[in-house]
Amino acid sequence: MARLERSPVSTVAPGIRVVRQTRLLTWLFLLNAAILTVYAGFIVILVPDQVAAIDEENKVANLAIVMTASSIATIIIHPLVGALSDRTRSRLGRRAPWIIIGGATGALFTVLLAGATSIWVLCLYWVLMMLCVNSVATVGSAVVPDHFVKERLGVASAVVALGIFVGMGAGVALAGIAVHSIGIGYAAFGVGFMIVCLLFVVFNRDFSSRDMEREPFSWRSFLASFWVDPKRFPDFWWVFAGRFFLILAYQSVQSYLLYILRDYVGLSNSESTAMSTPITAVMLVGALLTTYFVGRLSDRTGRRKAFVFLASVIMAVSLVIPLLAPSVGGMFALAAVFGVGYGIYMSVDTALMNEVLPAADQAAKDLGILNIATALPQAFTPALVGVLILLSGGYTAVFVAGIVFAVLGALTVIPIRSVR
Repeated sequence: MARLERSPVSTVAPGIRVVRQTRLLTWLFLLNAAILTVYAGFIVILVPDQVAAIDEENKVANLAIVMTASSIATIIIHPLVGALSDRTRSRLGRRAPWIIIGGATGALFTVLLAGATSIWVLCLYWVLMMLCVNSVATVGSAVVPDHFVKERLGVASAVVALGIFVGMGAGVALAGIAVHSIGIGYAAFGVGFMIVCLLFVVFNRDFSSRDMEREPFSWRSFLASFWVDPKRFPDFWWVFAGRFFLILAYQSVQSYLLYILRDYVGLSNSESTAMSTPITAVMLVGALLTTYFVGRLSDRTGRRKAFVFLASVIMAVSLVIPLLAPSVGGMFALAAVFGVGYGIYMSVDTALMNEVLPAADQAAKDLGILNIATALPQAFTPALVGVLILLSGGYTAVFVAGIVFAVLGALTVIPIRSVR
């Protein structure tokens, strides 16, 4: 098995380098597709359906509890696992041990989740499962700065985004099947995730990290490392804010898609479950039409900010559609336009994050902090949406809030100075 190169590389023959990075890009696509297959399948279909099956009358409040609990735990695990990965010294490197452990334990808790018959047991297994899956996501994201130079970050970002979008579509599609046979379906998700994690490590063997320097451990320095000074690194926090608002705009609709179709559009339970798959597929197609092209264009032009701004505006416009057309057709139109905007954003998101990292040797930890910008919306969006629905008596306020969040996401890229 060939070992991955460290980036930047100037001594490796160009042909060898391209072959190695092509293989790594392929597996980054597959790893992110596997992660998002689990995310989307469970968040959009399986967990909401299981929550409703346990207690239909209180499904909105219970779903808010379950999703908020897992997201709060995720906020902690992202930077913690990232920091531990940065400090890991092993023959397999800094990232592989965590991907192996996260894949295996994630599969275990996926299987256990299928047997949950109460909200609190479901919540426990869901939290543990998401801790494992998010550990893989955090460590996997650090593979990009470990092995790609600045001029290739756009392509790497686009490939990661493609994996995410394919995983979103596959997750919802497979969940639509698995929901009719929970035991076998959940096991298939878990085992599939574990296999991809193991194969990623096998086919992308990293350098040993045993000889890498490591500062002596102390709790004071370890805890202090989680603080990124906003005065020294303001762009880091502007990127954090932008990601926070755009993911919030996405989550405000996507996390309640099943209930929106049932309670806002007026579909039955079976119809809404069946319709979730094609709607998500349309969003996926919209994203796929733009992702790789924009990623390459971003590398060629050296620009990231303009694409984030454009993406934010498109996402805001898309959320107006269901306000004007509260129908199945309106939801399909929302998905198509939103998918284009989200695809543009995700195609440069990873590149933008990697260009504002404070320290290369702490990439996983710092990316873990930036990933909190994804976990935070997941933490309180269910509660926020629940409050908006209760206060307004419907889902109109949810779409309006999503528009505001997308606009704020556009504004946050303006102050960034270190990236064009």
